[in-house]
Amino acid sequence: MLFYPDETLAIFIDGSNLFATAKTLNFDIDYSNLRNFFAKRSRLLRANYYTALIEDAEYSPLRPLVDWLDYNGYTMITKPTKEFTDSKGERKIKGNMDMELAIDMMGMAEHVDHMVLFSGDGDFRRLVEAVQRKGVRVSVVSSTKTNPPMVADELRRQADSFIELSQMHDAFGRQAGSNPEENQFPNHKQDE
Repeated sequence: MLFYPDETLAIFIDGSNLFATAKTLNFDIDYSNLRNFFAKRSRLLRANYYTALIEDAEYSPLRPLVDWLDYNGYTMITKPTKEFTDSKGERKIKGNMDMELAIDMMGMAEHVDHMVLFSGDGDFRRLVEAVQRKGVRVSVVSSTKTNPPMVADELRRQADSFIELSQMHDAFGRQAGSNPEENQFPNHKQDE
């Protein structure tokens, strides 16, 4: 991992992809530590988190996390999911944020030296290449330690550097199943 203290940095988190990767690796992300980890290594300009939300649901398990991130230094990019019925008559929910993430990365390219993409989605390979042509270094965070690997080989090869998420546990991971109140809200103490 190569970061320079004087370089400007932006983080782009594909929320559903990072969640799936971390879950497969059996740990939760401490988002406060994640942001601080990168802020200590460079000049962090932006930390964007992308996720789709089910708006009609009475309670969304993502809502507390989204609110916490929004109040703690992350820029939240959300949109409502779309519900449809597939050809088998089954109800499906779709909420892809790839376009929003791609537009934001291209827009930030002239303002930063380095971007960190938390995703293993191979659809982002051409995006990474386009951002690199603008002179921006791109690090991809995902995992090859899962079966199957959560990162597409073509994305990993295109990146300037690949950061194995399973090796970042000490920096910003915590074991899945530990106190969920602390995982979601590290600065919040429960009333006794």
